Amino acid sequence: MTDTKGEELSALLHENRRFPPPPEFAAAAIAQPGIYEHAAEGRTAFWEEQARRLTWAEPWHTALEWEMPYAKWFVGGKLNVAYNCVDRHVESGLGDRVAYHWEGEPGDTRTITYRDLQEMVCKAANALTELGVEAGTKVAIYMPMIPETVAAMLACARLGAPHTVVFGGFSAEALRDRILDCDARLVITSDGGYRRGSPSALKPAVDDAVASCPNVTKVLVVRRTGQDVAWSEGRDVWWHEVVDRQSEHHEAQMFDAEHPLYIMYTSGTTAKPKGILHTSGGYLTHTSATHRLVFDLNPDKDIFWTAADIGWVTGHSYIVYGPLANATTSVMYEGTPDTPTRDRWWQIVERYKVNILYTAPTTIRTFMKWGEDLPAAHDLSSLRLLGSVGEPINPEAWIWYRTHIGGDRCPIVDTWWQTETGGIMISPLPGITTTKPGAAMKPLPGVTADVVSNDGTSVGNGEGGLLVIKDPWPGMLRGIWGDDQRFKDTYWSRFPGIYFAGDGAKRDDDGDLWLLGRVDDVMNVSGHRISTTEVEHALVGHPSVAEAAVVGASDATTGQAIVAFVTVKSGADNPEGSDQLVIDLREHVAREIGPIAKPRQILLTPELPKTRSGKIMRRLLRDVAEQRELGDVTTLLDATVVNAIRDRMVPGAEEREQG
Repeated sequence: MTDTKGEELSALLHENRRFPPPPEFAAAAIAQPGIYEHAAEGRTAFWEEQARRLTWAEPWHTALEWEMPYAKWFVGGKLNVAYNCVDRHVESGLGDRVAYHWEGEPGDTRTITYRDLQEMVCKAANALTELGVEAGTKVAIYMPMIPETVAAMLACARLGAPHTVVFGGFSAEALRDRILDCDARLVITSDGGYRRGSPSALKPAVDDAVASCPNVTKVLVVRRTGQDVAWSEGRDVWWHEVVDRQSEHHEAQMFDAEHPLYIMYTSGTTAKPKGILHTSGGYLTHTSATHRLVFDLNPDKDIFWTAADIGWVTGHSYIVYGPLANATTSVMYEGTPDTPTRDRWWQIVERYKVNILYTAPTTIRTFMKWGEDLPAAHDLSSLRLLGSVGEPINPEAWIWYRTHIGGDRCPIVDTWWQTETGGIMISPLPGITTTKPGAAMKPLPGVTADVVSNDGTSVGNGEGGLLVIKDPWPGMLRGIWGDDQRFKDTYWSRFPGIYFAGDGAKRDDDGDLWLLGRVDDVMNVSGHRISTTEVEHALVGHPSVAEAAVVGASDATTGQAIVAFVTVKSGADNPEGSDQLVIDLREHVAREIGPIAKPRQILLTPELPKTRSGKIMRRLLRDVAEQRELGDVTTLLDATVVNAIRDRMVPGAEEREQG
């Protein structure tokens, strides 16, 4: 099979389809022509303007202190993130505005106003205080997509207690590692949540995790599904027993702009995830500003839906902090897109009259496979803007999204950003930008992104290279928790003084940006970053495995899929070629990391291709996984090995996991 990827990319860079903003949209848009020039005249001053939209207890005296690689924004300023997200809106007369239209997967619903949310957050903050949480105490949150999850995050922010939210699909081992790394003292969880029509337990994973976490003194449990759960007297407490009896009044304490807000763990090129630290003032400034500008938000009219999980940074920034800071009415949905039927999302859009939908290319491609008849059966005329997040979107999916979901009238904002950046960095501005299917277009005002060659030189139009950010921005990570050296090595060592994102990009003939995905050993599966090393580490931990190599392969639905090549120990219980061993290994990875990390394919092979120095040639394994012609094999110790592996690869034999 020949490699056509380069030819396809070349065609994309000469993309001639253009979609200008509809005139009526452009006329009323928040971002107007001149905003880029205004920001360029004073980048720091531009971010100060955005920060002034928040409520500060004390003003900052210095907008930015920059000692590479450490930034401090709005130095001397004090604020409370939860107050900015909830209380100030109630005080300004918006208490009856809906904060969330929440819908559970079984069909139960809750309408939560800003006054309701304020009461929930204050009660939760009082309860956490009773349980020993104070400013600086770390709290781990392992919950489904329910309103109490938002309340828990905001209660932590209100108390100045940094939270780490762990995606509910991660294993007990992954949860344990994150609790230990940040030294969380309290865990907030649920008996379970609903997924694909059935209760999905969460409390058992917490029990397993905290058994190895001696510093965890309390586990606060929300009753969601009514499942029976094991109970540790003295440690475990029910949310409805300890939170609901609290006072609905709590005075928010003001914290320094650089006070830690949360730690989010993301995959790196080693087996150990990185704890990305975000602080308060700069992060909230960035997320609220980008939420308003990129989505052309009118909080008095719009119904906004980020269809992601709060366990990922997209949920932090554009389900919780950005929208609430802007007094937005959001939709929050607990379950999967196909439960009980494949038109569940379009029912939700129609029911709540959603105006803005923000989702991942993986999901869009899944809807494409299910067919346009499903959205066509519903009234989606309320939609006025569509967004894409998590990975580069291919032009075919972009066009389908615009045509069948947006009715050929909705601008699309294809956004690039990362856990590390805190908020959106590259995106069209919908009232200004003439978009191209598949292109992220330009850095936002106040952001200085560039594409450079290996020596750090900016590339010209029509050329590709590495995506970098050349100046500090408010939402940027403040470090890797507990590991300053890794922070410096990972992000700042490739090009001194410049942030290297780990992604490749190209400029097209007009200078617009096209993102190409990861250039390191991190895979992007359904918009979730997973380290090849982390999966290899899990596989080698199985008693039958001698060696493993993992690569990412292109996948029409998930963007990238995990393909593993495994050699089995001599005398292992499951002989080479055993279907049962492949099943066991996939389940082993799911237990160690989570179902999202299950390899799409596992190929058992007697040997892996290695150089004479013993290095595994993953480049050649990627060629095999992609069914491309093999690259240079002259450096291999045994060139026949990779051919033998290729011959074993059976197209279409993979097992897929959706969602």
